[in-house]
Amino acid sequence: MAGREVVVATSDLAHADLVLTLGPHHPSSHGVLRLALVVDGDRIVSAEPRIGHLHRGAEKLFEVRDYRQILMLANRHDWLGAFGNEVGAALVIERMLGLEPPPRATWLRTVLAELNRALSHLVFLGAYPGVASDAQASAFADRERLLAVMEEMTGGRVHFMAARVGGLAADLPEGWLGRVAEAVALVRGGLPDLAAAVLASPDLPGPGVGALPLDAVLAYGVSGPIARASGLDRDLRRDEPYLAYGELGDALRVVTRVDGDCRARLECLAEQLAVSLDLVESCAARLDALGPGPVDTRLPKVLRPPEGQCYLATENPLGLNGYYLVSRGDKTPWRLKLRTASFNNLQALPAVLAGQRLADLTGIIASMFFVLGDVDK
Repeated sequence: MAGREVVVATSDLAHADLVLTLGPHHPSSHGVLRLALVVDGDRIVSAEPRIGHLHRGAEKLFEVRDYRQILMLANRHDWLGAFGNEVGAALVIERMLGLEPPPRATWLRTVLAELNRALSHLVFLGAYPGVASDAQASAFADRERLLAVMEEMTGGRVHFMAARVGGLAADLPEGWLGRVAEAVALVRGGLPDLAAAVLASPDLPGPGVGALPLDAVLAYGVSGPIARASGLDRDLRRDEPYLAYGELGDALRVVTRVDGDCRARLECLAEQLAVSLDLVESCAARLDALGPGPVDTRLPKVLRPPEGQCYLATENPLGLNGYYLVSRGDKTPWRLKLRTASFNNLQALPAVLAGQRLADLTGIIASMFFVLGDVDK
């Protein structure tokens, strides 16, 4: 039988879109994300984040843990902002109980929250693609300085587990505020060079690349430094104060930009890191003035919040975290729903990536500031 000639329409191939799959990556590479890309040449036509590879069912597990035990689970979804996670859960439980922690505990919680915020920001700045190796090493050395004081206070380096319902697990060690001041001064001294190195990265896309318009920020529910880089002047620490933020005055500045591109997001993050250092210093001075006092509250052996529901939101390093607690008067929650910042931040990726060049993909994704455990929780 004679062979049959196959004719290929090369003009059709030249205009065909190509589907690329980025990931899923191993958890040791900072999370598991699959990104389905449709490209035309070197341009991204569309991008679809496919999540769920890290899902651990934390919200379901809350329903079979008592109110003290759920802090351990709530701590873990954003592993770069663990203290913010756990203190948010403690705050919503305290609101349900009508419980007010001692003032010293409130101020100390605020110090730890801002130290943790600085730790998170240093990771995203120091690990940005293309940052010079000496600047990257300096960023992680600064992070180690802050981790040392966090570890001294809490006993942990990743999952701090310092918060308790009604306050904290322990008071600060003797001389700890002085060591915090020393660490903050060293980190502040290296911040200008770090910010300059990040903004000089060859992998940082040019002006306007990866821009997220303000209307898309609102449509996707994006929050935190990404939203503020697009002009959204919103920060729960100022607008709906919790902990001791309502008493920090001018030390609490809300950092914004208007361009909404990769550079604006990194500029926001670096300046917000400086603000966190200011807040740590202000809180430390207030703690020094307060003097000794209790850091926890005497509670019954079994906590049974009254029947009802409560919602509380906090400003975590990556953005708005919401805690929706429903109680039926039992010793375990009937429901605790988490609204995490990373989920919404990641869902904006299709709007950011459409029309961009493949060469800019890495730099854009690295400027979107999300943690996959915070997405899948």
